Amino acid sequence: MTDKKKATVRVTQVGSPIGRRKDQRATLVGLGLNKMHRTRELEDTPSVRGMIAKVRHLVRVEEGY
Repeated sequence: MTDKKKATVRVTQVGSPIGRRKDQRATLVGLGLNKMHRTRELEDTPSVRGMIAKVRHLVRVEEGY
Protein backbone atom coordinates (compact mmCIF):
# COMPACT_ATOMS: atom_id res chain seq x y z
CA MET A 1 0.00 0.00 0.00
CA THR A 2 1.47 3.38 -0.98
CA ASP A 3 1.35 6.20 1.53
CA LYS A 4 1.17 9.52 -0.33
CA LYS A 5 1.01 12.69 1.69
CA LYS A 6 -1.47 15.24 0.46
CA ALA A 7 -0.23 18.79 0.07
CA THR A 8 -1.44 21.12 2.80
CA VAL A 9 -1.33 24.81 3.55
CA ARG A 10 -1.29 26.48 6.95
CA VAL A 11 -3.70 29.41 7.16
CA THR A 12 -3.62 31.91 10.05
CA GLN A 13 -6.17 34.67 10.57
CA VAL A 14 -4.37 37.99 11.04
CA GLY A 15 -7.18 40.46 10.25
CA SER A 16 -10.50 41.13 11.92
CA PRO A 17 -13.77 40.49 10.05
CA ILE A 18 -15.41 43.41 11.85
CA GLY A 19 -16.72 45.86 9.27
CA ARG A 20 -16.21 43.40 6.39
CA ARG A 21 -18.89 42.00 4.12
CA LYS A 22 -20.92 39.02 5.37
CA ASP A 23 -19.58 36.75 2.64
CA GLN A 24 -16.00 37.39 3.78
CA ARG A 25 -16.92 36.55 7.36
CA ALA A 26 -18.64 33.37 6.16
CA THR A 27 -15.55 32.44 4.15
CA LEU A 28 -13.39 32.71 7.27
CA VAL A 29 -15.80 30.44 9.13
CA GLY A 30 -15.70 28.02 6.20
CA LEU A 31 -11.93 27.90 6.51
CA GLY A 32 -12.29 27.13 10.22
CA LEU A 33 -11.14 30.57 11.30
CA ASN A 34 -13.28 32.81 13.47
CA LYS A 35 -10.88 34.36 15.97
CA MET A 36 -7.69 36.32 15.53
CA HIS A 37 -4.42 34.34 15.31
CA ARG A 38 -6.20 31.02 14.96
CA THR A 39 -4.38 28.60 12.64
CA ARG A 40 -5.70 25.72 10.55
CA GLU A 41 -3.86 23.25 8.37
CA LEU A 42 -6.00 22.59 5.29
CA GLU A 43 -5.70 20.37 2.25
CA ASP A 44 -4.37 22.29 -0.75
CA THR A 45 -7.28 22.12 -3.20
CA PRO A 46 -8.60 24.60 -5.76
CA SER A 47 -11.69 25.30 -3.63
CA VAL A 48 -9.59 26.09 -0.56
CA ARG A 49 -7.30 28.28 -2.68
CA GLY A 50 -10.36 30.19 -3.93
CA MET A 51 -11.55 30.78 -0.38
CA ILE A 52 -8.09 31.98 0.63
CA ALA A 53 -8.00 34.35 -2.35
CA LYS A 54 -11.31 35.85 -1.29
CA VAL A 55 -10.00 36.80 2.17
CA ARG A 56 -6.29 37.15 1.36
CA HIS A 57 -6.19 40.50 3.17
CA LEU A 58 -7.32 38.81 6.40
CA VAL A 59 -5.12 35.69 6.43
CA ARG A 60 -1.47 34.64 6.24
CA VAL A 61 -0.66 31.50 4.24
CA GLU A 62 2.33 29.22 4.76
CA GLU A 63 2.88 26.55 2.14
CA GLY A 64 4.73 23.27 2.19
CA TYR A 65 3.31 21.50 5.23
